[in-house]
Amino acid sequence: MSKEEPSEDDLKYLLGNIGIEIFFAIDRGARNFDTIKLFSGIPISCIRGRVPVLLNLNLIEKIEEEYILTEKGHRFKTKINKNNIY
Repeated sequence: MSKEEPSEDDLKYLLGNIGIEIFFAIDRGARNFDTIKLFSGIPISCIRGRVPVLLNLNLIEKIEEEYILTEKGHRFKTKINKNNIY
Protein backbone atom coordinates (compact mmCIF):
# COMPACT_ATOMS: atom_id res chain seq x y z
CA MET A 1 0.00 0.00 0.00
CA SER A 2 1.37 3.39 -1.01
CA LYS A 3 2.07 6.16 1.51
CA GLU A 4 1.74 8.94 -1.08
CA GLU A 5 0.20 12.23 -0.01
CA PRO A 6 -3.26 12.77 -1.49
CA SER A 7 -3.42 15.35 -4.27
CA GLU A 8 -5.49 18.50 -3.94
CA ASP A 9 -8.22 16.87 -6.03
CA ASP A 10 -8.14 13.83 -3.73
CA LEU A 11 -8.44 16.10 -0.70
CA LYS A 12 -11.33 17.96 -2.28
CA TYR A 13 -13.25 14.73 -2.83
CA LEU A 14 -12.40 13.36 0.62
CA LEU A 15 -13.68 16.52 2.30
CA GLY A 16 -16.75 17.09 0.16
CA ASN A 17 -18.59 20.41 0.09
CA ILE A 18 -19.27 20.39 3.83
CA GLY A 19 -15.64 19.73 4.70
CA ILE A 20 -14.50 22.50 2.37
CA GLU A 21 -17.00 24.92 3.96
CA ILE A 22 -15.69 24.02 7.42
CA PHE A 23 -12.11 24.42 6.19
CA PHE A 24 -12.84 27.93 4.88
CA ALA A 25 -14.74 28.86 8.05
CA ILE A 26 -11.60 28.04 10.03
CA ASP A 27 -9.54 30.02 7.53
CA ARG A 28 -11.84 33.02 8.06
CA GLY A 29 -11.32 32.90 11.83
CA ALA A 30 -13.70 30.30 13.27
CA ARG A 31 -11.84 28.58 16.09
CA ASN A 32 -14.32 26.14 17.68
CA PHE A 33 -17.50 24.24 16.79
CA ASP A 34 -19.78 27.13 17.73
CA THR A 35 -17.95 29.70 15.62
CA ILE A 36 -17.58 27.24 12.75
CA LYS A 37 -21.37 26.85 12.84
CA LEU A 38 -21.83 30.63 12.85
CA PHE A 39 -19.42 31.19 9.96
CA SER A 40 -20.63 28.28 7.82
CA GLY A 41 -24.23 27.58 8.79
CA ILE A 42 -23.41 23.86 8.98
CA PRO A 43 -25.03 21.84 11.80
CA ILE A 44 -22.83 20.87 14.75
CA SER A 45 -23.35 17.15 14.03
CA CYS A 46 -21.80 17.59 10.56
CA ILE A 47 -18.96 19.66 11.99
CA ARG A 48 -18.23 16.92 14.54
CA GLY A 49 -18.01 14.42 11.69
CA ARG A 50 -15.77 16.47 9.38
CA VAL A 51 -13.31 18.12 11.78
CA PRO A 52 -11.62 14.76 12.55
CA VAL A 53 -11.14 14.26 8.80
CA LEU A 54 -9.54 17.70 8.48
CA LEU A 55 -7.30 16.90 11.47
CA ASN A 56 -6.36 13.46 10.12
CA LEU A 57 -5.46 14.93 6.72
CA ASN A 58 -3.27 17.48 8.55
CA LEU A 59 -5.10 20.45 7.02
CA ILE A 60 -5.94 21.88 10.44
CA GLU A 61 -4.56 21.45 13.93
CA LYS A 62 -5.99 21.95 17.40
CA ILE A 63 -4.02 24.21 19.72
CA GLU A 64 -5.43 24.99 23.17
CA GLU A 65 -9.00 24.05 22.15
CA GLU A 66 -8.86 26.15 18.96
CA TYR A 67 -8.58 25.02 15.35
CA ILE A 68 -6.19 26.68 12.91
CA LEU A 69 -4.89 25.90 9.43
CA THR A 70 -1.60 24.03 9.16
CA GLU A 71 1.06 24.82 6.58
CA LYS A 72 -0.40 22.01 4.47
CA GLY A 73 -3.81 23.64 4.90
CA HIS A 74 -2.48 26.95 3.62
CA ARG A 75 -0.95 25.23 0.57
CA PHE A 76 -4.26 23.46 -0.07
CA LYS A 77 -6.14 26.77 0.15
CA THR A 78 -3.72 28.37 -2.31
CA LYS A 79 -4.19 25.49 -4.78
CA ILE A 80 -7.97 25.64 -4.47
CA ASN A 81 -8.00 29.40 -5.05
CA LYS A 82 -5.47 29.21 -7.88
CA ASN A 83 -7.15 26.35 -9.73
CA ASN A 84 -10.72 27.31 -8.86
CA ILE A 85 -11.39 23.67 -8.05
CA TYR A 86 -14.01 24.52 -5.47
